[in-house]
Amino acid sequence: MVKPTKRRKLWRWLLLIAVLTPIAVTAYILLTLPDVSSLRTKDPSSTAFMRFRQEEARRKGRTIAIQKEWVDFVSIPALLKEAVRITEDASFYWHKGIDFEEIKESLKRDLREKRFSRGGSTITQQLAKNLFLSPSKNPLRKVREYFIARRLEKVLSKDRIFTLYLNLIELGSGIFGVQAASRYYFGRDVSELSLEEIVRLTAIIPRPVTTDPRGSEGWLNWRCSMILEKLRLYKKIGEDEYQSLIGKFQ
Repeated sequence: MVKPTKRRKLWRWLLLIAVLTPIAVTAYILLTLPDVSSLRTKDPSSTAFMRFRQEEARRKGRTIAIQKEWVDFVSIPALLKEAVRITEDASFYWHKGIDFEEIKESLKRDLREKRFSRGGSTITQQLAKNLFLSPSKNPLRKVREYFIARRLEKVLSKDRIFTLYLNLIELGSGIFGVQAASRYYFGRDVSELSLEEIVRLTAIIPRPVTTDPRGSEGWLNWRCSMILEKLRLYKKIGEDEYQSLIGKFQ
């Protein structure tokens, strides 16, 4: 039987460990954060996500060719940029990398629906994950994502963050960036996409590996309808444009 004095010492040690462990973990993460300053002017040739997909394919005995093609921010249609922003992170130009209101709403939705949803991650957080991390839902990975996102926001302009995101986002098996995806799926440059193609490409962001934007499955149609509704709500398209296309997704 543990004596009372020994029991008290044990509890003190456990309390000390409980207090110091998060501090030590946070300190370690801060000390090992990547240097993002080169991203001001340098376009990355690869990302952690690309390398993760290649390693994933190798473990399965396959190879995967990475398709990517850099495109300037001004060459990406304004409507595509707005569709992505409104759908993925409507407050992108106003928050500092973390949208706490969206996180709160996502948590409420998760509790109400008794499931874990994807919501809450900003464009900056998604970029941090794509550049330096992995699809893992490990809590420590999320903590690193938080601090990297804050560093990206401190060092880079909003338009630069958005440029990196649109050029590096996964949009298919081995397909990264809106230009490569536009060429692969629709056979044309991103600057030439129609409204329907913009909506379809934006729709697959949550499920890029398992969804072809040219398809007609129920989930894809639902996503496309939702994006069209938001574009109309935010007055990015007119009623005529909305009505001419919504029927294709119902």
